[in-house]
Amino acid sequence: MSQARLNVYMACATVLLFCFALVLNELLFTQLEFARGINWIYLPAGMRLLCILLFAEAGAVGLLLVSWGVCFLYFFPDDVLRSFVGGVIAAAAPYLVYRGAGWLAGARTSLADLTPTRLLAYAVVFSIASPLLHHVWFALRGQDNLLSGFLVMAAGDLAGTLVVLYSAKALLTLASPRSAAPR
Repeated sequence: MSQARLNVYMACATVLLFCFALVLNELLFTQLEFARGINWIYLPAGMRLLCILLFAEAGAVGLLLVSWGVCFLYFFPDDVLRSFVGGVIAAAAPYLVYRGAGWLAGARTSLADLTPTRLLAYAVVFSIASPLLHHVWFALRGQDNLLSGFLVMAAGDLAGTLVVLYSAKALLTLASPRSAAPR
């Protein structure tokens, strides 16, 4: 299989995984919405970081496409600029955390190789970076009272990210050949 075809498959997998997380979040946590697009628990945030950890650049492309789709069609259909920038930020934040961690700490970026401590560090940094980028944009647009939205988005992104990452890590551990071998 060519690398280009593999990248397309990984981008498509990202779109499907993100949509699954969004639907699941809507089913389970709609009542925990603080404001449109800001939840106390937001599983899609975790799926963003997971897809970047699994698929790198192909995941970022998939996230950009699905984030634009979700923003334009679901969250903010009447605000083209917010939808466009929101989609870019949603894809850029986890990718910047991924690249920054690799550059700063020489971190291994495969999810299977990440320790629980490193996963927690990724989750915390991402859960600050994404809301920070979003709220810088909101401030540039003249919105006020941003602190409460930032805090809720950071808490919700962290909660959702921890649920998704540690669930994925547990599934990988259970599925690994080492865990299936008799001792």
